[in-house]
Amino acid sequence: MSDDSRPSPAQSRTAAVIPAAGRGVRLGPGAPKALRTLNGTPMLVHAVRALAASRAVSLVIVVAPPDGTAEVKSLLDAHALPDRTDFVVVPGGESRQESVKLGLDALPPDYGVVLVHDAARPLVPVDTVDAVIEAVRAGAVAVVPGLPLADTVKEVEPAAAPGDPEPVVATPARSRLRAVQTPQGFDRQTLLRAHETVGDDVTDDASMVEQLGERVVVVPGHEEAFKVTRPLDLVLAEAVLARRRLNVGF
Repeated sequence: MSDDSRPSPAQSRTAAVIPAAGRGVRLGPGAPKALRTLNGTPMLVHAVRALAASRAVSLVIVVAPPDGTAEVKSLLDAHALPDRTDFVVVPGGESRQESVKLGLDALPPDYGVVLVHDAARPLVPVDTVDAVIEAVRAGAVAVVPGLPLADTVKEVEPAAAPGDPEPVVATPARSRLRAVQTPQGFDRQTLLRAHETVGDDVTDDASMVEQLGERVVVVPGHEEAFKVTRPLDLVLAEAVLARRRLNVGF
């Protein structure tokens, strides 16, 4: 049954959920990916600051590894974060989808706009965050930032064995493709419905909303919102931070 007393997205507050319970295998052994450092500061802290930089975001929920909640809370307490934003740490689940749902379960009722952001995208600019929020407040139930592709993309048949050549079956029109990023923004009730009804075979939250038959829209992303997945990405992220320090003097 619907609750007409809930504020509309245009009237309600905005919260962000950052699932950070993964191990980050592709970055090699060591600390979980979100706790790797960039310029001496954990990626997770950079990501939290990036979301909290938006004046529209008044709550950030960090979903920690199930056995690392206290560690993550201590980590956030040890770093300077904006006073106007509240921060909550909750334990995550076995999958990213389960972790996001646990973050949603921790939301107070007066938050009608929800951002879901990868901890491994620590450098997303605040203008991108604000653009996503504004699109949800304007009436979109699901919003993703995305970039046009620089490379031609081929659809292939899976190889018979690892390392074998893969037959090309199609070349999609590049002009119609976008590489999507985070934060992805949602009407809270739509995202909750997606998590309650869609299975686990999805790559992002927007795909879950698509499976409901709802319309997902794309707003311009940013080249600095790339995902830190491999060791070379860490080098690039350090270079971006160095350029920012030169440009703004911090």
